[in-house]
Amino acid sequence: MTGDRGPTANGGAGGPEDPKGPGGPDSPGGLEGTGGPGNHEGPPASRSGPAPAAFVRIDGVPLHVRVEGRGPVCLLTGGLGSSWFDWDLVVPFLTPYRTVVRYDRPGYGLSAPEPADRPVPTAAGEAGRIRALLDALGLPGRCTLAGHSLAGFHVEAFARLHPGRTAGLVLLDGSVEPDPRPRPAPGLRDFAARATAAAATAVAVPYLLGPTVRRTVARATTVRHEDLAPAPLVRHCYRTGRSLRALLRENTHYLDMAAELAALRGTAPLPAGLPVTVLAADDGLSGPRTEEWLAAQRGLAELLGAEYRRTAPAGHLLMFDRPDAVASAVLDTSRGPG
Repeated sequence: MTGDRGPTANGGAGGPEDPKGPGGPDSPGGLEGTGGPGNHEGPPASRSGPAPAAFVRIDGVPLHVRVEGRGPVCLLTGGLGSSWFDWDLVVPFLTPYRTVVRYDRPGYGLSAPEPADRPVPTAAGEAGRIRALLDALGLPGRCTLAGHSLAGFHVEAFARLHPGRTAGLVLLDGSVEPDPRPRPAPGLRDFAARATAAAATAVAVPYLLGPTVRRTVARATTVRHEDLAPAPLVRHCYRTGRSLRALLRENTHYLDMAAELAALRGTAPLPAGLPVTVLAADDGLSGPRTEEWLAAQRGLAELLGAEYRRTAPAGHLLMFDRPDAVASAVLDTSRGPG
């Protein structure tokens, strides 16, 4: 972990679950089977007319997904504790030119949690989920993937494991670990994360504190010191116990995923000629912490043979501070093969 740019930088918590509540995975608007929004040829959505929520079952888990816009496909996936609405400011820049896919990983946003018998979170597992989601949506071609923070591990793993499906790769202030080592007893640690979330939920800690924690972290990781996410959605999503459980599980296995990706870099090269962009957030403070982070991002770009870009002023949640720069990186990168 590098300062507050590691897995805890975009946290959130939750409380009592309400899967049948408005927009929940078991609400009447959810989709059974594998399916999603149908017509990608219509006019691009706008802020006044966002894409409706849809739910697609992947490996038995209802995932919340939104598809809007037209053109080549790009997928946006957020860091630890993120929800689909964290991309709201970026999407209008993309939809005139791209079909934009956003989804919530299990437990986050409006997605249902994974059952207790599922394997621990891994980068390869999330890459497989992304591929299954794109297939279920009827989007079998190449896709440009943009991953923020921890999700940088997921999209890079996708590019390495599914090279024929990757048109471009964008790492947005991606997590960096110079020499990661997997921690022992992953199953026991996963059980402890679940048990901690269950105990906290039983006494309504997430329900009482989840939205406040989300707001506090968001304000601390933007240069504007403001959480631009809609307050009603923050309350709905971050009061849930499933959100806290998902966050603790991913955080517990963060170093394991970093080590997994490091090993994958040695066995599964990126496709030749794949356009890759690393976009780093510069908060403009010019202190040792900022310089260390920017140096780590430059090192990541060199490791991947990627174009390095820096955007300032911007905090770790650069989707809030510089949505235009995020969109430009996606559009420029996705002009590559595919």
